[in-house]
Amino acid sequence: MSDRAVPRLFVEADLKTGVPVGLAATQAHYLRSVLRLSTGAGLRLFNGRDGEWDARIDTLGKGWASVLPTGHRRQQAPPPSLWLAFAPVKKTRLDFMVEKATELGVAGLQPVMTRRTDVARVNIDRLRLNAVEAAEQSERLDVPAISDPVPLDRFLTDWPPGRWLMACAEAGPVRPLVEMAADLSGHPLTILVGPEGGFDAAELDALRDLPFCRAVGLGPRVLRTETAAAAALSVVQAVSGDGAARPHGRDD
Repeated sequence: MSDRAVPRLFVEADLKTGVPVGLAATQAHYLRSVLRLSTGAGLRLFNGRDGEWDARIDTLGKGWASVLPTGHRRQQAPPPSLWLAFAPVKKTRLDFMVEKATELGVAGLQPVMTRRTDVARVNIDRLRLNAVEAAEQSERLDVPAISDPVPLDRFLTDWPPGRWLMACAEAGPVRPLVEMAADLSGHPLTILVGPEGGFDAAELDALRDLPFCRAVGLGPRVLRTETAAAAALSVVQAVSGDGAARPHGRDD
């Protein structure tokens, strides 16, 4: 069976050879009722700390399972120092944004409430489930951290030293994102995308006044929030991130 056909699961437990790992009921259901696997079947495990491991199903029942790590496949590697901050959008589009941001390698996701944000509540547990599924599918060795929503002004307070912020701006003076990504290559970076109506004028002025922030443009078209996030992350990863790396196990 090819690596791509072997189920890949994120677990919270430490991973060590021969030490059983209990799975969540949803994972056991997935293996037993969806994939129709049985005892002895192979899978892969990762936890964001110990790299990736081969494993096999040790016991499997209705709503419960134990798996046994059998060997280390890959060492843990740090993700790019790239975060995404975003004004929340409605459920399906927010799910899409978190999924694509995870696939594109972000280390952290931060919902930010702006003056024009029209979503009052963010289901962090749902977003984490989406991120876990995307990490399992995309061969990541970790799952991005997802923070609770904060107002824009609080988000900008006590900014981490050495980290840059690129605010995707729809109006006013901007530099092309691709140029700024090249200039800031090698630096920890956060990309900020605004709400459907864009940042208001006062917010843009405040962002431009910050010494660690640069306003960037994504071209002549008005993009939806989730499109802007995926586009910006793709450019940054291609220009100054890990976009040139090959998927694990593929060199053809």
